[in-house]
Amino acid sequence: MQAATQEDEPLIIAYGNIDVRQVNLAFRVEGRLQELVFEEGDAIKRGELVGTLDPVTFEAEVDLRKAELAAARAGLQRLEAGYRPQEIAIARAAVTEREATLATFQAEFERRQALVNDGAISKQSFDDIQARRDEAQARLQSAREELALRLEGYRQEDIAQAQAQMASREAQLTIARTRLEDTKLYAPTSGTVLTRVLEPGSIVRAGETVLTVSLADPVWARVYIPEQDLGRIHPGMKALIYTDSRPDHPYKGQVGFISPKAEFTPKNVETPELRTRLVYRLRVVVDNPDGGLRQGMPVTVKLNPNQDDSARRTTMHQED
Repeated sequence: MQAATQEDEPLIIAYGNIDVRQVNLAFRVEGRLQELVFEEGDAIKRGELVGTLDPVTFEAEVDLRKAELAAARAGLQRLEAGYRPQEIAIARAAVTEREATLATFQAEFERRQALVNDGAISKQSFDDIQARRDEAQARLQSAREELALRLEGYRQEDIAQAQAQMASREAQLTIARTRLEDTKLYAPTSGTVLTRVLEPGSIVRAGETVLTVSLADPVWARVYIPEQDLGRIHPGMKALIYTDSRPDHPYKGQVGFISPKAEFTPKNVETPELRTRLVYRLRVVVDNPDGGLRQGMPVTVKLNPNQDDSARRTTMHQED
């Protein structure tokens, strides 16, 4: 590092490189790549459609889940509505019929009971009618229970189970619709296409990179300063960033991050002598209005502690 002499404190001059973030764009589902809209070098904007997968399989899945949901909804509605009036009427008619049957057998039972006591009929004949009467009583009781069940409707446990089943089908439909929507890939931010990894017709796995994009924002300068200058800088401090291609037109920026630990200067910065020094890494956030800064571009960053102190003094004077 070197210092330029100023009237008060010398400038802090640091060297480093432009650091532009990249993002690998990928689909969340697997399928056959149908289209990629952009070529390498194309500029894309946030929210623009980047590519699509063949949606046929995913549309069929949505249709299947819709049908399953419709069936589950119909089942729940049937349970909540209870039995139809016709079904209740049939159950009530069965009770009436079996009451009449029981009454017939009861009358015959009483008649034979009198006869068996007089010895006019055999004991076996009496036992037969008694068994038939008892059977009729049991069948009548069964019919009455069936009528009570139909009048009461379905059990709450069955309804709750049907409700849970419908909720499950709704969730599955939501997942299917999300998967269908995931066949469309949108740009998460503005930038430039660096690499077009796959071509239409390729079978794409979920999470497999199809495009690599260099983000338009943020752009950073990664630079390094020695320990003796560490106390003269702070986050938010203004900076000028110079490139070899535009030495007379610096970019503006400010210090965004100061590393809390020392490290050796990277080999791509300045001379072999400087590479053996322990330095602290700075991240300077750079305004890049013309898009002229590129990944890895060497830069020189100048920080002026005097200008920063003057601004602070002016602010304190205004407050006073």
